[in-house]
Amino acid sequence: MKKLFIVSTLYISIFSSAQTFIQAYQNRVEQITQTNINTYLTEFAGFGVKTTGSINNNNTFNWLKNKYLGFGYTSTQISENAFTYNGNTTKNLILTKTGTKYPNTYVIVCGHYDTIAGPGVNDNGSGTSVILEIARILKDIPTEYSIKFINFTGEEQGFRGSQNYVNTVVNGTNPKMDIKVVFNIDQVGGVAGEVNNTITCERDTNNSPSTNNSASSTITQQLMNCVSLYSPLQNNLSYAYGSDYMPFQSNGEVITGFYEFNESNKPHSAGDTYVNMDPVFVYNVTKAALGAVQHFATAETTALSTNDCPPEKMLQSLRIYPNPASDFINIEMLNTNLKDYSFSITDLSGKLLLRSENSKKINISSLSPGIYLGTMTVEDQKLTKKIVIKK
Repeated sequence: MKKLFIVSTLYISIFSSAQTFIQAYQNRVEQITQTNINTYLTEFAGFGVKTTGSINNNNTFNWLKNKYLGFGYTSTQISENAFTYNGNTTKNLILTKTGTKYPNTYVIVCGHYDTIAGPGVNDNGSGTSVILEIARILKDIPTEYSIKFINFTGEEQGFRGSQNYVNTVVNGTNPKMDIKVVFNIDQVGGVAGEVNNTITCERDTNNSPSTNNSASSTITQQLMNCVSLYSPLQNNLSYAYGSDYMPFQSNGEVITGFYEFNESNKPHSAGDTYVNMDPVFVYNVTKAALGAVQHFATAETTALSTNDCPPEKMLQSLRIYPNPASDFINIEMLNTNLKDYSFSITDLSGKLLLRSENSKKINISSLSPGIYLGTMTVEDQKLTKKIVIKK
């Protein structure tokens, strides 16, 4: 995103009577982990400069795809939107989660993954990390509206990817794709060493067209309410420009977005690194964003209690991380108070190598590098996942 300045005033949103705190939304917000955010950011940094159409850019695309598959999404939920830049083929990545009540109306959650002169950990590894963590947590959560998580490329060259998507997919659908809101997340990493406690919420103030401005203001107010309801951050109200929501805005869609309030001067340079931004701020932005996406898509509002959560539901939420791993793996499930379960690790032939009872952290340092199978057992239910061990 190319921001020159922000002219606005600090704005603390007031809760409207139609938008109240929902405990189930908060329960999911509490599933966000700082460890996950740090992992996404550092892995993103490891791909280096991700110029649109480059090998690093394509490798990042594949990394994103594998992340979604690792969360449990299927290949049929993932699509690619390709275009050519400087003679090279490059691709947007789209993950679609189908709604239960309005499957043909979409909440788009988007951000770009291309960079210019550096690894782009803030611009826009931060937004990419937020999107990944939201997609992970909402994987098995019913929403009335469909959600499209979109990782765009070509943003730094003038929204090439998002414009191509609007031209070939949004307007290429007959009838045209029905979009409830486009929520763009770009450069939300903050500045290392500063107090990063405010997020800028962006609304449409453009005149071409102006017919979507009122709806954008309304949805941005809802976004600000969610910031206050589900995160410790304060709000700053500003205007939208210079990022991937603009082709949608020009197409008449309703847009909103997040952007850092303390603006870094490192983007588009080799200094856009992990040490120059604030991972804790990204963690807090993710809280606000997850609350907002649940609100926009009307997520399930019933929170399962620890007594009501059936074994099969808990197993569906099973997460093993890090993966690949070297010394330890962590076990995470929906019911954090579960007391009676077992976890075993076998080789591919089925030989039992490790077994753990009721442990959330398992020492695997004795195992050689390779591919193994980890099986979680809760009552009479079992779920097996692949584990990769590297030294």
